Amino acid sequence: TAEVLQQEKEAPKAGLRKRIGSVGLLYAHALLIEHEAAERYHEFASHMAEHGNDTLAELFEQLAEFEGEHAYHLAKKTAGMTLPKIAAGEHAWLDREAPVPEAHAFVYRMLTPRVALEIALRAEERAKVFFEKVLAEASDAGVREVALDMARDEQAHIAWVNEALARVPQPYRPSEEQPGDPTI
Repeated sequence: TAEVLQQEKEAPKAGLRKRIGSVGLLYAHALLIEHEAAERYHEFASHMAEHGNDTLAELFEQLAEFEGEHAYHLAKKTAGMTLPKIAAGEHAWLDREAPVPEAHAFVYRMLTPRVALEIALRAEERAKVFFEKVLAEASDAGVREVALDMARDEQAHIAWVNEALARVPQPYRPSEEQPGDPTI
């Protein structure tokens, strides 16, 4: 799971390197971001519920609903538009390439409440950075307006995840006073 978090921090996203010059392309990215977030949050909610963490399961389910609602409203706005195709892994939280079931299962076996929240936080932060970059680079007023709205939504999600992270215990970190692993 530490490896997944490190990948999240280091991996340059193709979507961040491309200039977004049209509302259609921005909507295509936004829809992909929202669908990925809703799917991951549903998975995280299910995982937390299976492990008896109903409070966090409820938060993840609520976030999944918000993301799903955003995707629904974006889809309504784009009805009749021809959106460009974006690679499925472009905004993936866990699986950049075609998902390998064993690797996916391994991540979920190791998924603690803190790690799930950290993965969610990194994904929400990446989405916000993406929309802020579009806002900064776009010359089209329509693109700028959509990017600003999306960045604000992502900021709200970041706040919710940060609040939940503040309530989850820190992982054990050995120190000079308490060396070693307390579980041994």
